[in-house]
Amino acid sequence: MNRLLIRSGAIGDCILCFPALRHLAASGAEIWAPSAVLPLIQFAQRTRSIASTGIDLVGIGDHHLPDFSGFDEIVSWYGSNRPEFRVALEATGIPCTFHRALPDPAGSIHAVDFFSQQTGAPSGAIPRIDPGPVERRASVVIHPFSGSARKNWPLAAFQEVARRLPFPVEWTAGPEETLPRATRFENLLDLARWLAGAQVYIGNDSGITHLAAAVGAPVIALFRSTSPEVWAPRGRNVTVLRDPCVEAVIEAVSSAR
Repeated sequence: MNRLLIRSGAIGDCILCFPALRHLAASGAEIWAPSAVLPLIQFAQRTRSIASTGIDLVGIGDHHLPDFSGFDEIVSWYGSNRPEFRVALEATGIPCTFHRALPDPAGSIHAVDFFSQQTGAPSGAIPRIDPGPVERRASVVIHPFSGSARKNWPLAAFQEVARRLPFPVEWTAGPEETLPRATRFENLLDLARWLAGAQVYIGNDSGITHLAAAVGAPVIALFRSTSPEVWAPRGRNVTVLRDPCVEAVIEAVSSAR
């Protein structure tokens, strides 16, 4: 079967969906996803950025669907809020399944299990990314941002932790995040390899925190406005702290090393 999987969303949403995508791709699949995430998808026969397909423009002006004739089945987490896309895709006659892109905000099921249940994949899976060769460093990496300011532990608290840790600290940030002297990467797989080499990673509920967990780094994940029951990174080396004090984070780092 030539199956097409379409997964939109932020970095963390996509990583949490990896076990479900991997399950569907076991018999072969092409995956369309955000361009930034493509280097992390190691289990598909082919990948393509959603932007390059033009599906985000369907229904705008005279833009039409790309050619789907080579696919026997389409499973999409894209289109829940775009009825014009769903109608156009269903009109191709190719069997299509549309899934909700996010768990119910009022629910308590972990996001990985939510996506797995949609696809018949086993529950309890841990998203995994192979970073390739890793250079180990005796440092603690801190990423003090996320996709929402409401989720962020205060920057001043991160800075206090960095001052008090008896270990080297390395800061990282995304291309649009303001942080002097931060280490930045254009390719997420390069970032994943760098994170895997750290002694400990500290971050908010963010895609980069999920990335660090997926490559097996010891992770201290700080939660404020979101539910760790639903959104906590999964892994044997993950410690979740809910709105902690500085002392609790320092203690967690010492225990994780």
